Amino acid sequence: MRIVLFYQSLISDWNHGNAHFLRGVASELLARGHEVEIYEPRNSWSVQNLIAEYGEGPVVDFKNAYPHLSSHRYDHLDLDRALDGSDLVIVHEWNETELIERIGEYRRVKGDFLLLFHDTHHRVAGHRSLPFSLKDYDGVLAYGQVLTDKYLRNGWSKRAWTWHEAADVRVFHPHPEISRTLDLVWIGNWGDDERSAELQEFLFQPVKDLQLNAEVYGVRYPDHAIEALTRAGIRYRGWLPNYKVPEVFATARVTLHIPRRPYVEELPGIPTIRPFEALACGIPLLCSPWQDTEKLFTSGRDFLIAADGNEMKQILREVLNKPSLAEELTRNGLATIEQKHTCAHRVDELLGISAQLAKETKQLAAVSS
Repeated sequence: MRIVLFYQSLISDWNHGNAHFLRGVASELLARGHEVEIYEPRNSWSVQNLIAEYGEGPVVDFKNAYPHLSSHRYDHLDLDRALDGSDLVIVHEWNETELIERIGEYRRVKGDFLLLFHDTHHRVAGHRSLPFSLKDYDGVLAYGQVLTDKYLRNGWSKRAWTWHEAADVRVFHPHPEISRTLDLVWIGNWGDDERSAELQEFLFQPVKDLQLNAEVYGVRYPDHAIEALTRAGIRYRGWLPNYKVPEVFATARVTLHIPRRPYVEELPGIPTIRPFEALACGIPLLCSPWQDTEKLFTSGRDFLIAADGNEMKQILREVLNKPSLAEELTRNGLATIEQKHTCAHRVDELLGISAQLAKETKQLAAVSS
């Protein structure tokens, strides 16, 4: 198939956690022999911030890390050229509203391709209406059942499928050759105060009380957050290219998943990419409270959940002092990823959805004729 993907950015993962999954899906599709074209704005928000802070070097580094992936970076998008001969088109929700609707209108007037919208964010959770129309789309790929249900219940889309993120195991895997010199590493962006209290309770204070050798990576940390890290004895390391996460996880004995409040309160069952990354890399994972309503993992087996900061301190101490417990968590987490949460699994699901839609389209055309 000729598959066209519209991303906010392929080349930048600055404050763009979805980049891991989007790159992994494109890599898997290419590996299966599909023709894949990716389009992104030349000056997307993520790219602009990355270059402003670090220059063009990270763009070159991305090309070296993913030599098989490339994107068409556009100023003015020619849809005739981009969509010509396409079989499947997927538009990620971080694109501009105007482009989302423009592609839908093109499909209605000129296209005979399948068109899907890909939602991987919490910003529509509290909305009563969408800021754009999906009436010309075949359906929505939503990364959690609660989000899928919302699209269908509100009539925002005629079809929706739950399509969770997953690990790109070509990149995210253990590195046993790297020594674990840190007690703990946490990788995550600040998040507009959506989890500042949670970070204080589940990360800063336990690390301080246990006097752990710890580091934090991420962007958009205000001065007061960096000061809080320093007071807790945690080194702040700034932005980390996503493809380097496995090597950093390999240097630490444990990591944490601390979801933002909207995911816990409004979108239960959506863990975001971080647990997939950690488990795929073979590092023991401890979590602040979140509901795995879709049974993606097995709490207590793949990872441990702490009810509060005191319990987080307790289980951190246990994992760091009991190698057998750490090894068991690592082994179980890796097995769960390999069995059902790789980008290959998600591409299987995507191609199944595509085949279903193609069959329905043919049946409808036969009835109409």
